[in-house]
Amino acid sequence: MAQLARTTNRFRVVVIGAALLLTASGCTDASPSATPSSGVSGPSARSAAPDASASASSSLDQGLAPAWTATGGMIEARYWATATLLPDGKVLVAGGVRSGSGGGALASAELYDPVQGSWTATGTMARPRLQHTATLLPGGKVLVAGGSDGAGDTLASAELYDSSSGSWSAPGSMSVGRFSHTATLLPGGKVLVAGGSSSDDDLDALASAEIYDPASGSWADAGSMSTGRFLHTATLLLDGKVVVAGGVRSGGSGTLASAELYDYRSGSWTATEGMIDARANHTATLLPDGKVLVAGGNSGLDTLASEELYDPSRGIWTATGSMVKPRQQHTATLLPDGKVLLAGGASGSDALASAELYDPSSGSSTATSEMAGGRYFHTATLLADGKVLVAGGNSSSSVAVASAELYDPSSGS
Repeated sequence: MAQLARTTNRFRVVVIGAALLLTASGCTDASPSATPSSGVSGPSARSAAPDASASASSSLDQGLAPAWTATGGMIEARYWATATLLPDGKVLVAGGVRSGSGGGALASAELYDPVQGSWTATGTMARPRLQHTATLLPGGKVLVAGGSDGAGDTLASAELYDSSSGSWSAPGSMSVGRFSHTATLLPGGKVLVAGGSSSDDDLDALASAEIYDPASGSWADAGSMSTGRFLHTATLLLDGKVVVAGGVRSGGSGTLASAELYDYRSGSWTATEGMIDARANHTATLLPDGKVLVAGGNSGLDTLASEELYDPSRGIWTATGSMVKPRQQHTATLLPDGKVLLAGGASGSDALASAELYDPSSGSSTATSEMAGGRYFHTATLLADGKVLVAGGNSSSSVAVASAELYDPSSGS
């Protein structure tokens, strides 16, 4: 319990700017227990849904059509989990942390069926893990890599989920344990894992990178970035390069504005122009025109509303419109019409229920209707029908939630 409490509280200082929050609320009140869980508790499926009337009322007050509808809640309340759209249209949610009595890091996984609007349990991972990554491979399997087990161990292990059998297997491990790293599917099907932290206690920022090859099930060195970083973003560009931006320095000693490019053809890293604002816990979204939208995050103690665009053709960042509300630990989802849905997140000690749409044609963000409840460290997944599934997360009281909601762009645009 003490180890996960230390990790959570360190991340509060880094990502929520919560020196004041911790003073006000106590540094351990909101910390989940670190008792690991290797199985799934509760029923095998659940379709209970939260009351969405508050969201509808708020939306009507703003003159907005309610775009959010409740869907079945997860079996496990969890945050810091991953969500992956599978080839059959279902969504795999794996790992994370639950809070409250019997809390701790989770090894459990579950599937959301958009046809039924319900969740069912699926195979359990070999290790509980949070702040890991999940990547859909070309063959349909899901690679889960790294993370923390919440009890003091940073994980180098990886696992493969096979949706045809609902089971997990163990490919080779990375050379070093890491959490709060990034994983990017490269052209050709290999996966680039970059940065992260190697220590729950010291929050050492890693500059190293590794490549996973699904054909051999092995990992290889991918060189090093010029700067160690975690809680950064990595975005695959249209030319196949990967731009890595922002993050936190070693020890949580400050946020970064710097950015770097990885070229999978040469296997090398090169510097590119840094962002206008240093930030971590932001989002980065590839737009249809090939530019990258970076939104929100924090710059130490301040939550940001600013947005920037990276132009790969010129290697520069330019300011674009600001978000309606400052937010970090939110989600960003590219919608079929080219707009970006920015949902939830944290601002100070508040978990946000608000959402907004960034429109590349105008370079501005406008409010859309609100979710039924505030959440951060949640997941957002674009479904095959164009709706967005938002699931889990942390509430303002730092209690993990199991609820899930669907955003319909046709109602919220």
